[in-house]
Amino acid sequence: MNAPYQPGLENVIASETAISYLDVEKEQIVVRGYDLIELAKRKTYLDVTGLLLDAQLPTTGQRSALEDRLKSEYGLPRDILCILQALPPHSNMMDVLRTGISALACFDAELEDRSAEANDRKAIRLLAKVPQIVACGYRALTKQPFVQPRTDLSYTGNFLYMITGREPSKMEETIFDRSLVVYSEHEMPNSTFSARVIASTLSDIYGALTGAAASLKGTLHGGANEAVMKMLLEAGTEADIESLISGKLARKERIMGFGHRVYMKKPDPRAVLMKKALAVLAVEKDRTELFRMCAAGEEVMKREKGLFPNLDYYAAPVYYLLGIPIDLFTPVFLAARTAGICAHVMEQHESNRLFRPRVLYKGPRDLHPEPEETSGETGRTG
Repeated sequence: MNAPYQPGLENVIASETAISYLDVEKEQIVVRGYDLIELAKRKTYLDVTGLLLDAQLPTTGQRSALEDRLKSEYGLPRDILCILQALPPHSNMMDVLRTGISALACFDAELEDRSAEANDRKAIRLLAKVPQIVACGYRALTKQPFVQPRTDLSYTGNFLYMITGREPSKMEETIFDRSLVVYSEHEMPNSTFSARVIASTLSDIYGALTGAAASLKGTLHGGANEAVMKMLLEAGTEADIESLISGKLARKERIMGFGHRVYMKKPDPRAVLMKKALAVLAVEKDRTELFRMCAAGEEVMKREKGLFPNLDYYAAPVYYLLGIPIDLFTPVFLAARTAGICAHVMEQHESNRLFRPRVLYKGPRDLHPEPEETSGETGRTG
């Protein structure tokens, strides 16, 4: 083999796509031709969902129709709720979510239909039900009663309501919706790549999303937002964040929420947007100390390591102030990313080639087994 080896497939082009692209030089996350940050400021999560699935921004009427389709698929089969309740209380919520998505496949009559039309319908079902699994799964683990979805609320408002049990304010809903937009799609991270690899075998969309959930569990990917919030709570105050981070750096510990495989020399534009959202939310919730602590931590990492915050660093305190339990930060990430992942699976199925990479072999060669001693047996097979 003459192909160069790139550890972690860094900068290796793995697929052609018309869905999204990280243009680092222009500091843009391009989604179907649009700047994701501009979309987050001007459009809703459902607008972006329509863009991802249908390759064009929906009109007002089309967005309403999309929301109606989603609401018609609300609710989980009773057996799925029973499965969630049967899981042990110590379960990791990403394992709960992965299990729920996998089990949900068995209830879809169109599971084995790979047509574009069927995949679109399955994507709608997943977008409707994954938030329900997130909320109901957590309530099952914590022995709380399930909260039924409300069709009188917006899609985003209902998602937050099912998690917290209270109707969100307009400001809370807007900030949460903006966070869902910036989490919705990001080119080819590990979870999306995992989903496309699975889909390339012509496996179903549920299996691909289940694999993405398993990938997103890792702290080097989606689990980082939970680790960020735990670090902030450990520090407690603006005065203590610098000493905490400095101590971790001295012990060679990884500081979650900083650095990115793509954004190495420039800030993650999604983090910049979430920092502004946190500033607004902190004033509203009378938690400006939390904002100042985050800003101080950002300055320490910039000074000591030359690293910029990624999305997880500022999304974590935003979710915390919205009343979302820390254990649900990563599941919410997956729920938001479901739109992008489904778009990638649909694209993979429409123009498929099986992923089958090679390796750079580093093991021994030319070894030969010693002949086995025989005991007189004949006709041995194997």
